[in-house]
Amino acid sequence: MGKQPESPKNNLLKGFAVWILLGLMLFLVVKTASTIAESHKTLNYSDFLEEVEKGNIQGTLIVKHGYVYGSLKDGTKFQTYAGDDKDLLSILRENKVSFKVEPASDFWAGLFINIIPVILIVVFFLFLVNRQASSESNKVFSFSRSKPTIPDSKNKITFADVAGSEEEKEELREIIDFLKDPKKFQRLGGKIPKGVLLVGPPGTGKTLLAKAVAGEAGVPFLGMSGSDFVEMFVGVGAARVRDLFRQAKKVAPSIIFIDEIDAVGRQRFAGLGGGHDEREQTLNQLLVEMDGFATDQGIIVIAATNRPDVLDPALTRPGRFDRTIVVSLPDIKEREAILRVHTRNKPLSPSVDLSVISRGTSGLSGADLANIANEAALLAARKGKNQIDMEDFEAAKDKILMGVERRSLVISEEEKKIIAYHEAGHTIVQQSLPEIHPVHKVTIIPHGNALGVTHTLPEKDRFIESDTYFHNTLAALLAGRVTEKIVFGKMFTGSENDLKVATEIARRMVCEWGMSEKLGPVSFREHEAVFLGRDLVQQRTLSEETNREIDNEIKRILEQASRTAEKILQENRDKLDILVNKLLEYETLTTQQINEILGGNNGKESRQQSSD
Repeated sequence: MGKQPESPKNNLLKGFAVWILLGLMLFLVVKTASTIAESHKTLNYSDFLEEVEKGNIQGTLIVKHGYVYGSLKDGTKFQTYAGDDKDLLSILRENKVSFKVEPASDFWAGLFINIIPVILIVVFFLFLVNRQASSESNKVFSFSRSKPTIPDSKNKITFADVAGSEEEKEELREIIDFLKDPKKFQRLGGKIPKGVLLVGPPGTGKTLLAKAVAGEAGVPFLGMSGSDFVEMFVGVGAARVRDLFRQAKKVAPSIIFIDEIDAVGRQRFAGLGGGHDEREQTLNQLLVEMDGFATDQGIIVIAATNRPDVLDPALTRPGRFDRTIVVSLPDIKEREAILRVHTRNKPLSPSVDLSVISRGTSGLSGADLANIANEAALLAARKGKNQIDMEDFEAAKDKILMGVERRSLVISEEEKKIIAYHEAGHTIVQQSLPEIHPVHKVTIIPHGNALGVTHTLPEKDRFIESDTYFHNTLAALLAGRVTEKIVFGKMFTGSENDLKVATEIARRMVCEWGMSEKLGPVSFREHEAVFLGRDLVQQRTLSEETNREIDNEIKRILEQASRTAEKILQENRDKLDILVNKLLEYETLTTQQINEILGGNNGKESRQQSSD
């Protein structure tokens, strides 16, 4: 159980107590100061004897330890030092002065009485300092302590909360069985993996899976991010690793989860700083800790990353992270299941068909789908609806995929016409060529940074693509630029992103996928960034002549795609003009409207033939 936060009422009572104590201390200080201020006036001994002879003494004199204390008739209090004068008492008797001789008091007792207010004040301020240090969690001494995230036990996450990822869950169920019944595996000499590495794109549910494992097994879950270990002070990261494993051993069996482990587990290299780098010290300590606990202790380390290529080999070797589980993007059935999970507490209209939404969200992660469901709910609430209908989901999907509409952006009629021709060119070529994805929606309403958008969606999940697909995709990407040249006789800046994406695809066709007839089936992929490896400098393995040939081949592929697009556009010039007029009139066209304008069969039959 975690420490419960103090209630505001308790804090208020503590505050009153502190102020009362402070008031008492202040009263003691004032009292002491006033007592000191009221000290007796010092008289010379001769003046004192003269006052005695004059009969100017009032009340009883106190003779104490060589000092004489008393008051004059005018009320003035005085003191004088008589020393060892043996005639003093006789003189007082002769002048009929009342006096009292007191024995000397204990010096240490007097000293204690005088300094006790000072001691109380010092103790009070020490109390305040200690209280302040406690309220700040004693930062000086707890700086090296790990502060893992511990989920609320009341809102426990299980596999029922994780839609899809059936193969991944099956792999993780073995971990759950071990945490529940270790002897089942140890009976035949088997050893459960010490560590499990979850690998996958962002938003695929890696953290959720780790929490679900802890929830299913009913064991404590200690979660930290890789960046939590790295600080500006040397040695803090290693100390936090030790403290994290110490906490896990106390509550074993337990699960340690390190999110974004690439922040601390990045591959070591012979760079500046050598082995004294703080990140390397933290990684070394993590390696030591994973070697230091036995599998029968019931501690499982689960880590997540979307960059497995940068991890140190010593971290991913058997004996540490023995098992790697790839958490991929969901397929069409998994997307529908994820949407059902995220809409189970939302009122849906009968018109909502989650299978249709899942077909139109290929390539999206679970986090994206959750965002679509949330955006649809917000849109419906904004319109004052009692239920979320299909229109809200379509608007939410377009917002996520295409960006936020910017209807307030003022665009001239001339620029609108240029944008309309650009997007219409994309649409006609996209709908005319086989194997590539059909157009889902085309709009000349600005979305995000784009002035117009031609959005495509795959008809089904596909995991491999052919060279025909990429050649036709390049033609569709360059179609907007080609249309501008055909219609206006010049080119505009709206093709910037099209050219960037097309060039990258062409480069990968030549350098990675061997889709160049001239250069053949050769991989020309260069090394990754230098900080990911062990070397300080990047090694170049290609000659200048080879690089020149690669550039020429990329240019040839792009020019060929431009010619393909130009041929299709020239053949469909009448349909291009009709489509532009409809875009200027309605601003947004759907697949059904596009097919009606283009005749309904543009590219459709060829796509069906290629998919059969």
